[in-house]
Amino acid sequence: MAVLLYPNESYKITGCFLEVYNHLGCGFLEAVYQEALEMEFALAGIPFKREVRLPIEYKGKQLQKFYFADFVCYDKIIVELKAVSEILNIYKSQVMNYLKATGYELGIIANFGASSLETSRVCNSKNILYK
Repeated sequence: MAVLLYPNESYKITGCFLEVYNHLGCGFLEAVYQEALEMEFALAGIPFKREVRLPIEYKGKQLQKFYFADFVCYDKIIVELKAVSEILNIYKSQVMNYLKATGYELGIIANFGASSLETSRVCNSKNILYK
């Protein structure tokens, strides 16, 4: 049976997305939404880290290259922000790579660039619901 992973945490994170979108709407650069979301996470009491450096391993050795996630919330959920016309599969693949690199199971993409807020869940497990 498939389950929704981290439903309470996801709900709080999504609420912060909505709050930022309701105040700013669409049309700003990703960095603007990132700064506003950082403020909103703090107001909501969500534990987070911003612009987290994610190491990548190959055959048990750490590579010199790194990924950078916009946020890691609750020490287990990757949050990636976009300000584009739509969430494409390439962005979902990007988050899936972040999940593989960290061993985390859930990533959430928030797109503020479309005509309305768009979100997508990316899961690193076969037994988890995506949306």
